[in-house]
Amino acid sequence: MADAAAKSSKPGWRELFRAMRNHKTGFMALFGFASGLPFALFLGTLFAWLSETDVELETMGVFSLIGLAYAFQFMWSPLIERVNIAGFRRLGKRKQWIVPAQILLGIILVALSLSHPSNSTIGFFSLLAGIGALASATQDIAINAWRIDVADEVATLDILSTIYQMGYRLAALVGGAFGLIIAERIGWPQTYLIMGGILLVIGLVGLRAPDSDSEVSDVGSRGDEDLLALRKAGELHPRIRLRALWAVGLLWAVAIAIVLIFMGLSLFSAPENRPNPTDFTVQFGPWIIVATVVLPALIAGWLAAKKREGTYLLEADAPASSRGSFVMDHLYRALVLPLVEFVGRLGWSLVLILALVLTYRICDAIWGTFAYPFYLGELHYTNDEVAVASKFFGVGAIVLGLALGGYMLTVFGRMFTLTLGALLAALTNLLYADLAVGGRYMGMASDAIGLTWAVEQFPGGSARLAKLMLTIGGENLAIGIAGAAYIAWLSSIVSKKFSAVQYALLSSLTLLIGTLGRGALGQMIEERGYYDVFVLTTFIGIGAVVLCIAEWIRQKRAGANSGVVTPENPAAAA
Repeated sequence: MADAAAKSSKPGWRELFRAMRNHKTGFMALFGFASGLPFALFLGTLFAWLSETDVELETMGVFSLIGLAYAFQFMWSPLIERVNIAGFRRLGKRKQWIVPAQILLGIILVALSLSHPSNSTIGFFSLLAGIGALASATQDIAINAWRIDVADEVATLDILSTIYQMGYRLAALVGGAFGLIIAERIGWPQTYLIMGGILLVIGLVGLRAPDSDSEVSDVGSRGDEDLLALRKAGELHPRIRLRALWAVGLLWAVAIAIVLIFMGLSLFSAPENRPNPTDFTVQFGPWIIVATVVLPALIAGWLAAKKREGTYLLEADAPASSRGSFVMDHLYRALVLPLVEFVGRLGWSLVLILALVLTYRICDAIWGTFAYPFYLGELHYTNDEVAVASKFFGVGAIVLGLALGGYMLTVFGRMFTLTLGALLAALTNLLYADLAVGGRYMGMASDAIGLTWAVEQFPGGSARLAKLMLTIGGENLAIGIAGAAYIAWLSSIVSKKFSAVQYALLSSLTLLIGTLGRGALGQMIEERGYYDVFVLTTFIGIGAVVLCIAEWIRQKRAGANSGVVTPENPAAAA
């Protein structure tokens, strides 16, 4: 009887399709698309428009600040966690940020379509694009928090994370390849007008999306209860919390000032005086992370340790006696408490988790910058061949990988899929290593599965193109599986209570090593060639696999100790 019950409850395609019919997954796909479209339009397609209008390359450097909005989005994530927007509060805790951001993005894209970029008007044009990037990054923070908050037994966190990735990748195709095709026929202004209209429609449809906290009274009352809880007996003394707040606030203020100064210099300086974005990221990026993440985490760890030790605690309730203390409690809850909760809950396990966050996506994060120089400069493929292999065949492979990843998440569990994704992503670097020295094995594989013959049936198709398609397809299939599992795992380790801040911090750290390692990798390519680089990134990827196994063991032990039944710990039911 027990075996029959276990068999009937075994997850698989039926449960996956049942989750796909849930209205939350539909809105997740829509929000994923809305998240990916501005990223593609601001950081990719827009440069094609600028190139056609003869904007100077030096002048295009002003757009480098746009990427900073995504890299440092965690710096204003506390606002999304704690601040309510007047006039939108009744939409819900997350939707009050998602819907206005989508509408603002639609308006900005329409405004861009009415502007004509040139060397003389690039300042206003870039200001619009910069505001759009900030709105896009803000939307991403709220959407990621929404996904974590609304997950339930049917629309699970794993499924919602997979659907989000699918919507995001589809938007990359629409905003990238399809955007170029449309612009070739109707022009860039009309293309951006259409894209802006799409986001406006999504913003209106998003009004009907569910939210974890749809009543304004719930938002306010829960926040008041949290603030009162800070002054209960047994909590940290307000004097200690105030010192921690001042330290963290000062660190964040310095980091934000550095970023704002760079943005101001990039926007309003003459082209020859603008700062180099690569130098800024390499020189200041690590220190910004130290100031906004590492040092605050150490402070949070000290606070958590003091609370466990029972020192610096209130012996009796201490109600807020002034408006100033009330404001300080708000700031403490927004800036410090998310880290205190994170460190206090995970303890030394946080070191393992941060190591995995920093290394899991490092292979594709570093390699992505050098993909086109490799395809076009090293292997001498044409633009059309790269577009077919990368934009169409490659995106299809990613979507297929996401679908497989979603299925494996429901059947085999999160950590199995995460580890397998890391292993596949590492090994696919060897496909590129083979391609770098002639592609003998990729050619044999392409011939064996009939891909060479199929590609040659189309105009312009060749055995060389088939090898490239198979290589990119294999890598993107692995990226899809790994991406589905990674987003689901990352979402699972944050607290719903502080999901916006904690997820934004972790997702920003994901980009750190890849961003900082590109300079060294470029130098290695110059000195050693692409083959050695691909072998190196394979070994780096294997390191991430080892960390995945360690995290898998940690979760099994944690589940066994707590008695919680999870996909990775079914034995706890016994």
